[in-house]
Amino acid sequence: MSTIAQVSLEEYERMAAAGGFGQRRLEYIRGEVREMSPKGDRHEDMVDCLEEWSHEVVRGKPVRVRVQNSIRLSGILTLPEPDLAWVVRRRYSRRKPEASDVYLLIEVAETSLDYDLGEKAKLYAEAGICDYWVVDVAAPRIVVHRHPTGTQYRDIQSVFGNQEIRPLAFPEIALRPESLWEE
Repeated sequence: MSTIAQVSLEEYERMAAAGGFGQRRLEYIRGEVREMSPKGDRHEDMVDCLEEWSHEVVRGKPVRVRVQNSIRLSGILTLPEPDLAWVVRRRYSRRKPEASDVYLLIEVAETSLDYDLGEKAKLYAEAGICDYWVVDVAAPRIVVHRHPTGTQYRDIQSVFGNQEIRPLAFPEIALRPESLWEE
């Protein structure tokens, strides 16, 4: 990923709304417009699997599943586009979801593992995102980040195989990582 411009949040939102960036994959991180790495086949497939799982398990719950759409981290002038975000079910046509609307964020890492476990984790911790998962396509594992303090998470663990992981906001829902890698 590389920085292509430094602009205000308002300028970025105006340019994006006007189509000024075309089809480029961008994120606005701490005042910088950053071009993201292209998505590979394994990344896209994993996002599809997580989206299907998410829609199945949240049916009837007050959750909207957003796929590769931005969220607003207001205090740190950041508009990341996580691969999946479980947010409070409501319409977001007038404002983007904010950290207080987020139940769970999931990033899929194929070429972005260092970024997702490093800078992204720090951003999400600083914003107060309580439940952040990084799906490491190559490992295969899910790195679970919980209980943010400052720019760090107090609890980080890797979950493999048939171990269960449960979203903090919905402990009745379970995911076994092995199910994501089954053909």
